[in-house]
Amino acid sequence: QVELVESGGGLAQAGGSLRLSCAASGSIPSVNTMGWYRQAPGKERDFVATVTSGGTAYYTDSVKGRFTASRDNVKNTMYLQMNSLRPEDTAVYYCTFIAPSRRYWGKGTLVSVSS
Repeated sequence: QVELVESGGGLAQAGGSLRLSCAASGSIPSVNTMGWYRQAPGKERDFVATVTSGGTAYYTDSVKGRFTASRDNVKNTMYLQMNSLRPEDTAVYYCTFIAPSRRYWGKGTLVSVSS
């Protein structure tokens, strides 16, 4: 079992920055992927970024060049540095942990970007 706790959401102005964190605890397999998804009001949950345990990062096109995903494998924590925020980035951001046998989700943290 893996538990995820997100932090760092809040209110930002357009063009501003926020940094999200996701701490994983429990039975952590050495091979895994951590990532972020987001769900805007009235929309489906969409992929934002993932980082493998080997450090390879993947991003959805709309955040490339603005968001940076990273992780600290010693702390089992993943980060999402979000720069040049836009109102359309407003959503609940969910951390996900993908183990060989199953996927886990955090409870989410709200990011609101005002114009």
